[in-house]
Amino acid sequence: MSVLEDFAADCRTRGLAELSVETYLRNVRLFQKFLQASGKDLLQVDRLDVRDYIEEMRRRGITSNSIKYRLAALSALYEWLIFEGRVHRNPISEVRKRYMSRYKNDGECQTHKLISVEEAAALVDALVDVRDKAIVLLFLKTGIRRGELVSLDVDSVNWKDQSLILKSTRKRSNRIVFFDDEAAFYLKRWLEVRKGRGGSDGKALFLSTQERRLSGRGIDYMIRRAALRAGLYDPSSDRLEDHFTAHCCRHWHATHLLRAGMKTQYVEWLRGDSIKRAVGIYFHIDPEDVRKQYLAHIPQLGI
Repeated sequence: MSVLEDFAADCRTRGLAELSVETYLRNVRLFQKFLQASGKDLLQVDRLDVRDYIEEMRRRGITSNSIKYRLAALSALYEWLIFEGRVHRNPISEVRKRYMSRYKNDGECQTHKLISVEEAAALVDALVDVRDKAIVLLFLKTGIRRGELVSLDVDSVNWKDQSLILKSTRKRSNRIVFFDDEAAFYLKRWLEVRKGRGGSDGKALFLSTQERRLSGRGIDYMIRRAALRAGLYDPSSDRLEDHFTAHCCRHWHATHLLRAGMKTQYVEWLRGDSIKRAVGIYFHIDPEDVRKQYLAHIPQLGI
């Protein structure tokens, strides 16, 4: 436990989000559980243990992307152990390079769970609080990241064209996203309810029950509970594609817009992906054209 506690403290010192720290620790504990069979601990691991672990995960049907996420957490652990002088080499690096660089099972073109329009409607119906409905609808209808939603303020909403003005971040090349009437309906209802929750004078768009800005951890917990009720989350599975998360809404948004026939360039513009060809593409895009195309292609949940 001392190793994990010290590692977690170092992650927090480095400025990692609490959810990232918890994810790292969960993946390290899974590796510890695997090591128990051989009677080893984290400080005794060699490259053969890592190779056996990869083989075990593949036998259990865990996808290559999920394996890579686990190995990334373990690599971060061992880089820290090297820095602390507790080990002399990172056993993850050479094994990951040899066994994971080209490996991918057939059918592993995506690992994030993709749900249908009907399942998205069931997810929203599984929520009771109007705040939670507004949050999930904004995720689905805008495709924004969890951190972007958490940072939204009341004045981030432009009702004139039903858009959100996002905070500037390193990952985002475009700060404007649009939402439709279904999202607008619940967002307006939430703003009315928000006044009675101590948020009449605060900046944050979404508040917790403690009347503070809602955290990413709180959003994850809310979505996980709703996904469980809607049959979209399997807590017993290690596969990413069996777990519905906030990021799956971003995947849903882009996929269904493309399937509906929206231009790829417009979908990329809405996603705000920082790609090298962004300047060449986005310079010629009119946001009003994107808004009209968005409203013509965004799926309606019928809620």
